[in-house]
Amino acid sequence: MDLQRRIVSRQGEFLLFALTPPRLSTSVEQAQEIADVTLERLEPLGVDGLILYDIDDESDRNPDERPFPFLPTMDPADYLDRYLQAWHTPVVVYRATAKYTEQDLRDWMRTQDTAGRMAVFVGASSREKPVATTLRMAQQLRTEVNPDLLLGGVAIPERHTRKGAEHLRLVAKQEAGCSYFVTQIVYDVNAAKNLVSDYAYECRDRGIDPVPIVFTLSVCGSMRTLEFLRWLGIDVPRWIENDLRHAKDTLDESVEHAAATALELMSFCRRLGVPFGISIESVSIRKLEIEASVRLADRLGTTLVR
Repeated sequence: MDLQRRIVSRQGEFLLFALTPPRLSTSVEQAQEIADVTLERLEPLGVDGLILYDIDDESDRNPDERPFPFLPTMDPADYLDRYLQAWHTPVVVYRATAKYTEQDLRDWMRTQDTAGRMAVFVGASSREKPVATTLRMAQQLRTEVNPDLLLGGVAIPERHTRKGAEHLRLVAKQEAGCSYFVTQIVYDVNAAKNLVSDYAYECRDRGIDPVPIVFTLSVCGSMRTLEFLRWLGIDVPRWIENDLRHAKDTLDESVEHAAATALELMSFCRRLGVPFGISIESVSIRKLEIEASVRLADRLGTTLVR
């Protein structure tokens, strides 16, 4: 059963791989080379789909110094159309709606082949950010322009820890047309389980079926990367930081933590009857970290009932 049918029928147990498009300054030749190498790496994994992120500057959300400089990247839709034509499973294209005018989004949605394309809409990173199109308006446009385009939303366990209402946001997004959710990178497994639990029981109380939640896992090859994760708003428990800081090999240790987190979330969702997917995020340009992400995806793929 393909990815879209699993999502529409509210089934889970699928595997995705998430990427950032190359930098905007990348030449045509380099971009094609990156795409070709990516396809070669991912082909043996048998993933059910690909995620392409839409990177935006989030310095308005966090005034602290960014551990890594912001470098604009190619538009994910353009990168997909120009360089990833050989990819053969569905692709989830992120759209940071604040960056695009309503007409831009209309034009893009109108041209999407729903047999192979899906979307996740992401709202502005802060209230101070200039907004061309709000998240709610983008959701309405999709209903109007291309209602068959499967739409996903973002789920943030850390926000649930702080405010206790993320499960209600998920239900509201579901009512607005979202057929699945994708989390931020999960390091705090308890925060993710709290969100899943509250969402599951809220759905039960309302007499609706939960939609798939895709848990994003990522490897961490250095303490600087860990600082960047925290800058992005991801909670990394102190005990995990200690393990990574004192490990003989930080990257290998992070793979073990990510695998353990995924397995715990899989078991928890199966027990609660919440459909789920796993997404392995690989946004590093370091070969060792990319290869570790591929190994993690291969390892977790064998544990899914597909």
